[in-house]
Amino acid sequence: MNKRKLYQKRRGKLATAWLQLKHQKVRLLVALSGVIFSVVIIFMQLGIRDALFDSAVRFHQSLQGDIFLISPRSTALIAMESFSERRLLQSLAFDEVDYVSPIYLDFAQWKNPNTRNYWRNIFVLGINLRYPVLNLSGIPENIERLKMPNTVLFDEGSRTEFGTIAQDFRRDGRVSTELGNPNGNRKVNVVGLFQLGTSFGSDGNLVTSHINFLRIFDNRKKGFIDVGLIKLKPNQDTQRTLEKLRKYLPKDVQVLSKSEFVNFEKKYWQTSTAIGFIFNLGVALGIIVGVVVVYQILYTNVSEHLSEYATLKAMGYRHSYLLSMVLQQAFLIAVLGYIPGFLIANIQYEVTKNATLLPVNMSLDRAVFVFILTLVMAFVSGATAVKKLQDADPADIF
Repeated sequence: MNKRKLYQKRRGKLATAWLQLKHQKVRLLVALSGVIFSVVIIFMQLGIRDALFDSAVRFHQSLQGDIFLISPRSTALIAMESFSERRLLQSLAFDEVDYVSPIYLDFAQWKNPNTRNYWRNIFVLGINLRYPVLNLSGIPENIERLKMPNTVLFDEGSRTEFGTIAQDFRRDGRVSTELGNPNGNRKVNVVGLFQLGTSFGSDGNLVTSHINFLRIFDNRKKGFIDVGLIKLKPNQDTQRTLEKLRKYLPKDVQVLSKSEFVNFEKKYWQTSTAIGFIFNLGVALGIIVGVVVVYQILYTNVSEHLSEYATLKAMGYRHSYLLSMVLQQAFLIAVLGYIPGFLIANIQYEVTKNATLLPVNMSLDRAVFVFILTLVMAFVSGATAVKKLQDADPADIF
């Protein structure tokens, strides 16, 4: 059989499968609705889960360092434990190190300057202005302004509950409000804007100098930091220096590469909270719904045409031919259900991104993965439903 005849045979088989599906239009719509629902659920669960991880590590990825020191008791960026800055300074003993910079992290109470009576937790990052610590839009051009006392940069990607800070700053050139800590309140001035964005752990962010940070959090002990940034000289072997630092520094600090620091944060959200499990469970439930719906449709279709399948067997068609026909129906259902599900998911992503300010975006890898998952889901349903064909015995009819 040449290629042309083989192609015509396959096309005829696909046409037969399509005719069987569209014969019961209501049933076909039910099957497609089930697949669409599953596709949207899977896309949303994966999209929000990935947005969680992406938003959680945006700060880590923006850090302009090669090696980082943290306390072994730290669990995540929102729950860092302080350690002695002496450990960071000890790393300067290595010729491979270019410079080091302390980073301070903590939550403060932000007073909404628009309402004057609404307080909300905001994440404050204190950095040494001497070195380029953060590669974020808005920080390099405002470094000089942060040298003034009680000045901060406001993250324009923060939630609106903090007030219309970005709009007010662009209009007036400065916004004044108060930050609260356990020892009282301190007046601060917003002297610039930067872009970081929200995460599951933080609804808003401020950047200030490490000196201003210690003024705001006057309850913090001097000489204790939350993250130590180590920048190596050009063309240095990061892994080798990493191992040397681990052997040299005491065990009261943890020495991490940048990728390890990123994975440290991701691991917390994946394993130490219920969030990762919940989203993965949502994906599993979406798959189960799709499998059950498609199975029911295909099983009913096979049951209603059992005599026709038996006739085909009597005419000499093999079981593999009938199996392929059912699987082609499953393929058609998967493709026709995936396309509108993909389009709806894109709309939902935009709505979710605007509502939560999380980076919920469609990616090619996720689109391909969900498409393959939809095909597998449909084929599993078809392979399960096709067992009914074993009952199509021509002897029962003739």
